[in-house]
Amino acid sequence: MDRYKERLKEKMDAFVSEVFLISKLFPKEEIYITVAQLKRAALSIILNYIEGYARFKKGNQLNFLEISYGSLKEVKYLLYFSMKQKFLPEQNYRDLMVRLDEIGAMLWTEIASLTASLKE
Repeated sequence: MDRYKERLKEKMDAFVSEVFLISKLFPKEEIYITVAQLKRAALSIILNYIEGYARFKKGNQLNFLEISYGSLKEVKYLLYFSMKQKFLPEQNYRDLMVRLDEIGAMLWTEIASLTASLKE
């Protein structure tokens, strides 16, 4: 895996760890609802990214990266919802969004690159 991909994976890993940590602030009654979905979606970002690069065909890789990007969008909404519901302090929300936007931009670069290589 080249350095760019490795750096992106490290950012994803740090983000997931932060989500797991921050979810401890949520109300206990949200443990099986918002918290569970947020953790699953956050894990899905990195797990689908890793699985995508374990595939040999570029079309399969692209499919998993697109799923990863979809999970990223899901996490974005869940964080927004959590902030609106006051489960998540606004400053934590902002910090997480900055990191998520950076991951999203890097992931989109990977998707665009793979898409272009499939058209060649």
